[in-house]
Amino acid sequence: MRLLGTLILALQDQGPAVGMSETAASPTDIVSLLADASIVSWFVLAILLTFSAVSWGIIVFKYLQLGRARKHTTAFIDIFRRSSRFSEVQAACPGHGASPLVGLFQAGYSELNAQLRGADKSADRTESKPEGASSRPTLKSLDAVDRALLRATTTEVSKLEHRVGFLATTASITPYIGLFGTVWGIMTSFQDIGAQGSTSLAAVGPGIAEALIATAAGLFAAIPAVYFYNDITSRVKKSANEMDDFSMEFLTISERNFT
Repeated sequence: MRLLGTLILALQDQGPAVGMSETAASPTDIVSLLADASIVSWFVLAILLTFSAVSWGIIVFKYLQLGRARKHTTAFIDIFRRSSRFSEVQAACPGHGASPLVGLFQAGYSELNAQLRGADKSADRTESKPEGASSRPTLKSLDAVDRALLRATTTEVSKLEHRVGFLATTASITPYIGLFGTVWGIMTSFQDIGAQGSTSLAAVGPGIAEALIATAAGLFAAIPAVYFYNDITSRVKKSANEMDDFSMEFLTISERNFT
């Protein structure tokens, strides 16, 4: 018993000193870990950094685009509802080109003019109307105007959604890339444990910490991409609903005045 007690006291006296020396010899701050990282870890981190940088560039660009579109849409819809003639609205279109409603209006207006010009030419080729008959221009097909507006809506929504899909790709793929880097780092750590024959925390800790940096980098790239993808998608859907409402309003006015 006396011998066992002496051994325990000796181990307690040596323990803190060994722990301190191992900690001092194995720094685990991020800078040191990155400096000692393997080529595979650096490659994984470079990919994740690229995904993150491109995602942030898309986020900034889309918010600027959507903000400008919102500002121009508010002004354009006010002009559209205050104007008494479509020609007045057409004259205001160049100053509000960022609004998707401008594309819709120009598509509908172009189809409208094409049908009315065709009706005028047909009337010129027919016999003269009796005196007092109405010369009001009429549309041949309101459905054709509706189809033109639908095509324009699809085009404008595609413009707003352009590059947004990359955010969804970043959100889904970067955690797996980070996980790959972590698995690779842990495999390397186990190889080092086998080579050194030591399982102490000082020997294992730096390798595992280096491996987990890849997972953290993957989450750093994925989390903002998920949030802003959902937010931008919601804004695009709101704009699409506004386009649908504008199309119905345009068709109602066209039906009231040209049928």
